Amino acid sequence: MTVQESKLPFSGYLFWDVKPDEIDLDQQQAYVVERVLDYGSWVDWLSICNYYGLKKIKEIALELRSLERTSLSFIATITGTPENQFRCYKQLHSPNVHWYF
Repeated sequence: MTVQESKLPFSGYLFWDVKPDEIDLDQQQAYVVERVLDYGSWVDWLSICNYYGLKKIKEIALELRSLERTSLSFIATITGTPENQFRCYKQLHSPNVHWYF
């Protein structure tokens, strides 16, 4: 099922790097959830909640490799899950290694 077929009202800018009508909401769940969490509007969030459900979004988000800090805080709060249980949490807190010459 594509975005166009499902008639989900995603923001036009959300999928800037692909043709929105070629997105498969069932096979590209992680891609869709990550984009909506990091760049989506409230309407985009409500759309994926209605399509996937909060439980499924949580399962997907737990395995995402990267999320913006605010997105991680949002999904952790709304699902009642500690941030350190998300895979991307370790990426966010990796120390910045400085180059010494």
